[in-house]
Formats: sequence, C-alpha cells, structure tokens
Amino acid sequence: MARLGWLPYAVVFHLAFTLVGCATFGPGPGRAIAWSELPGWAEASLAPAWPAFLNSCRKLAANDASWKSICDEAASMPTPDEAAVRAFLETRLAPHLQRATFFRSKGLITGYYEPLLNGSWTRTERYRYPLYRAPDDLVSVELGELFPELKNKRVRGRLTGRRVVPYFSRSEIDASPSPLAGKELLWVDDPVALFFLQIQGSGRVQLASGETLTVGYAEQNGHPYTAVGRTLAERTGLRLEEVDAPTIRAWLASHPDEAQAVMNTNASYVFFALRDPTLPGPLGALGVPLLPERAIAVDPAYIPLGLPVWLDTRLPDRETPYRRLVLAQDTGGAIKGPLRADLFFGFGAQAESDAGRMRSPGRLYVLLPADRR
Repeated sequence: MARLGWLPYAVVFHLAFTLVGCATFGPGPGRAIAWSELPGWAEASLAPAWPAFLNSCRKLAANDASWKSICDEAASMPTPDEAAVRAFLETRLAPHLQRATFFRSKGLITGYYEPLLNGSWTRTERYRYPLYRAPDDLVSVELGELFPELKNKRVRGRLTGRRVVPYFSRSEIDASPSPLAGKELLWVDDPVALFFLQIQGSGRVQLASGETLTVGYAEQNGHPYTAVGRTLAERTGLRLEEVDAPTIRAWLASHPDEAQAVMNTNASYVFFALRDPTLPGPLGALGVPLLPERAIAVDPAYIPLGLPVWLDTRLPDRETPYRRLVLAQDTGGAIKGPLRADLFFGFGAQAESDAGRMRSPGRLYVLLPADRR
C-alpha cells in the first residue's frame, strides 16, 4: 500500500519536470516563454525604451559575444518607430520569467530618485555637513580577479601597516573630528537630506548663486547596507510595511537628538564626485546614464548588468498595473537576491514621492538572445 500511495506523486513530479523542460529549479531565468505570455506586452509602448536599450547595448556587445550581432544591428538602425522596435525585440530576443525557486517568481520592487540639496563650496554656519570625495586610503579588491567563483564580489578597507582593516564606519566618519577632514567635496545644510542622498547614490546640489551641481557615486566604505526603516520600526512600534522614506525623513527631522544614532545603524557610507552636467541622467553601475523609469538596479549575481527586463508591478496609490520595458543598469546596497529591483524615477517632486513610497510586489522577465532558448 505504501508503494501504491507513493507512486502517483512520483508520476506527477516526473510529468511536471517533463513539462517545464529545461527550466531551472534554482534562482534565475526559467525557460523561454512566448511573448503573448508577458502581461501587458501587446499594449505597451516600446519605442521610448530604445535609447536606454542602445545605452545598454554598448556594454553588452563588448562583454558578451551572444549580444554582439544583436547590438550591432540595433546600432545600425535609423531611429525606429514603434512597429520596428517591437519587431526587432520579438525577433531577436526571448522572454524568461525570473525565479527564486521553481515555485516562487514574485519579488519586491522599490524606487530611487535624484534628490535636490542646498549647498556650498565652503563650510559656513549654515552649510556644515560635508559630502566627502573618495578618500585616497580606501583600498578596493575585486575578489573575482583572484577567485573566479567570487565574481562580482568586492572588499574594501584601508591599510594599517601590512594589514587591510575595515574602513571607517558612518559613526566614525561623522564623528568630530572626522578622520576624513580635508576630503570634503561640498557642504550642505541638512544632515537628513545628506543621508538620503547617500541612499539614492546621486543627486543635485543647488548653490546660493543659483548654480546647480550634479554629484554621483564615487565609492563606498565597504560596510554592508542596513535599512534604517527596520531600526525605526523597532523604536516606534510601527509595522515595517508602514515605514517608507517620507516616514523615515519626517521622524529623523523631528528627533534631531536621536537622528544621528539611528542613521549610524547603517554603517555604509557613500563618497561622491562631481559628474558631467550635460549627461541626461546619473551614471549607474553599468557606466551609462540612467533614464527615468527605464533603468532598474538589480543584484548582478542573478541578473547581469545591461540586460533588458520586462517589469510587471504597480506604482504607489495606483490601481492599474505598471508594466514596461526597463534595463538593468545599476546596483544598490539594499538590492539583493534574484527577485529584487529598484526602479529609477528621475528628478523632481513626483519622482521623490513615487520613489519614496514605492514598495510593491512584482515580477521580472529577463529578455535574452533568442538562440539561448
């Protein structure tokens, strides 16, 4: 009886495995699916994503031979219309549902943006919170160059004698006197705004003269990113899902005596550089400008940088689905795992509002060369 009871489950498992074909049971893209299976694909406007796709292609063609002919063809096309973009993508690529396991494909989609700060070239009584440039004593080691199995893994620190030790944490950098005194790039007037600038990774600083400077990520101190929202939830009794960026910002601003201690729970610290103001957006980890609502940050251990991705989620306070073609062009300290993505919303009040409240379930469909089926 035991054998007869077990047999149907074995048959079901065998049939399920046969039906999914070459689908993987681990994290990553599953087998290729039909374009008609992509929710919202048939109704989508694809041509607006073409500039971001070409930006990605410049990197993909150089790093992956399977993309070279695709990207060479894309670069040779005159500015294509909607029909041409759709025909090109559907002919040369194939969608794959991104999974964490065979049975789990829904993940978390958040957002980020370019904040605007008020600043000065010099320290004054008002402008007394520094943005630091990348320090000279910061050592960065790409582990993949030594151990291929550790590709995309990096450690940072500083030399003490002949030893590499962890770099200064946020609490050490923000102490007085700071170990980075003299390495200031700019000064701003709001420590909470500066903290959020570090979380976003790039932004703009407006000077009293009216000039606006653009600043971008230069380096990071090597400490892991810790979400202060969790710390705040523990302190206030709020549920974690109730703690979004506006909540965090308001609490820090209204509790100046406790704010620094809360911010220090995130030991990660970002250093900045001035960036070219003529670029259409900040440079992401791929080294191309990020275009609003066309770029996402991903975990490159699961989604290689540069890949086109079909995003299926919802925006805050919207009832209709949010589905569009985006490009994996950035990374982030909090963006870890196969089903995690951070959508770049751009600059401005609406971008700040959407990014700050964005915390929605969603699915990712990675578009790969059709011959990889």
